[in-house]
Amino acid sequence: MTKKYLLLTILLSGFQTFSFAKQKPILQVIDESLKFSVQQTICLSKKMSELPNLLPRTVKDGELVTSKDSWWTSGFFPGTLWYLYDYSKSDEIKNAAYEMTQRVEKQQYTTNNHDVGFMIFCSYGNGLRISKDKSYEQIIVNAAKSLSTRFNPVTGTIKSWDRKEWQFPVIIDNMMNLELLTQATKLSGDSSFYKIAVSHADTTMKYHFRPDGSSYHLVNYHSDKAGFIERMTHQGYSNESSWARGQSWGLYGYTMMYRETGKQEYLNLAIKIANYIANHPNLPKDKIPYWDFNAPNIPNELRDASAGSVIASALVELSTFTDKKLSKKYRTLAEQMIRSLASAEYRAELGQNGNFILKHSVGFMAKNSEVDAPLSYADYYFVEALMRYRKLFNKK
Repeated sequence: MTKKYLLLTILLSGFQTFSFAKQKPILQVIDESLKFSVQQTICLSKKMSELPNLLPRTVKDGELVTSKDSWWTSGFFPGTLWYLYDYSKSDEIKNAAYEMTQRVEKQQYTTNNHDVGFMIFCSYGNGLRISKDKSYEQIIVNAAKSLSTRFNPVTGTIKSWDRKEWQFPVIIDNMMNLELLTQATKLSGDSSFYKIAVSHADTTMKYHFRPDGSSYHLVNYHSDKAGFIERMTHQGYSNESSWARGQSWGLYGYTMMYRETGKQEYLNLAIKIANYIANHPNLPKDKIPYWDFNAPNIPNELRDASAGSVIASALVELSTFTDKKLSKKYRTLAEQMIRSLASAEYRAELGQNGNFILKHSVGFMAKNSEVDAPLSYADYYFVEALMRYRKLFNKK
């Protein structure tokens, strides 16, 4: 055999191996991931049952980091439990969901930040939808009343933070809290909640986004007149960069607001954001974004599994609102992201990673806070993406 022929044989052999290697069916990947998530989350809930009034947050130096109910991520673990109860029908998971949800109950009266939506709707909102527990309804309405106290009719927005360095700061994350308001209107009949959500979404659409569909993280508004003072990307690489989780919040928020209102302009913006993400030259081959799309040392930058999880979940829902061509595009991208997150690269081993499901998220790079770490909200949106994708196939 000549060297030339031998080389050709090796190349063809490699090509055949690559060509005929089969991926697992996506439903198998999803089912395996949900079963693993149930096991892993039961381990974490047992640990949390020994720590009264606390919620899991992350892992640092191999040790579990918890938070009080007042921390903005407190509602994610209860929400994850509700999703996994919906999947598994496990009484153990259900009991844990009730226990952990109750731990954030007093946050229904929080008025000093915008995160009451994350805290209460991820926990009590999912709890109401899945358990049908009517006692949860008033808690959701009370939380919406609390969030509404931060609305300024002059700016047309809900104030995110009470910090001296900004006059009236609004972050893109705030889009995620609007579902609490729309649901409170459905539960109470009080249309003021819905109107506030629409006003906030309209104003954010006007000032937060660049022509290419990317968004700033923070807009500092005048508190006494229309318009803004400055725009910046507080948690991203630079003011003009595209912080990955910020893009995910915008995509998810406007997809959700289209579902809640039917306003075409919200769908149009969600499509624009989705296309910005999907077509970005710095989106890696495995589709899990770097922590900032414009981080300076790409490809040697950290990925953010939390941003990937939020994007995947949003894309699954967005695919149900678009035409056939876009639906296929978004569903395919969501599937690629789910496969990556479900792989050994991002998904932990059972009993490892502090019993969180996913590895490799980035909280706040500039402060070196929760960098390359598991995060409760990464797990929440990953499980939500799995459940949403699974539901699509169950409808067929």
